Amino acid sequence: MELARILLVEDDAGDVAYTLDEFREHRLRNPLTVLGDGIAAIEYLERRGAYPDAPTPDILLLDLNLPGVDGRVVLDRVLGNPRLQHMTVVVLTGSPSEEQLLRDFGVPAEYYFRKPVDFAQLAALIRGVDQFSIVVDKVKAR
Repeated sequence: MELARILLVEDDAGDVAYTLDEFREHRLRNPLTVLGDGIAAIEYLERRGAYPDAPTPDILLLDLNLPGVDGRVVLDRVLGNPRLQHMTVVVLTGSPSEEQLLRDFGVPAEYYFRKPVDFAQLAALIRGVDQFSIVVDKVKAR
């Protein structure tokens, strides 16, 4: 079974720490890459700049409010790139107005989450996407 590769694009150190803690607490073994701004996210996804050999993630966890290039621009680039259209995009939002924007973009409600993200909901979403797998390490943490 191939593990889903996850890219988290989040600039808030507290939100990143929370997400990493949740992944550790639930003993997720999926490869996780963390980037802190929209410019790095676009370069990573388009395999440019410092990321010419970056693997295409299966799941993108994307904050909308990013420095450099806004998450909306990243989302637009992803939606317009045929190579990335298989990727599941989960948008991390902090407000009802952002949720309306996502509806306007055509993002289904089950693919955006209010921060902080409820890990159980996120895991259920990932498991529900047939081509992806998340693996929780059943070995007790030492």
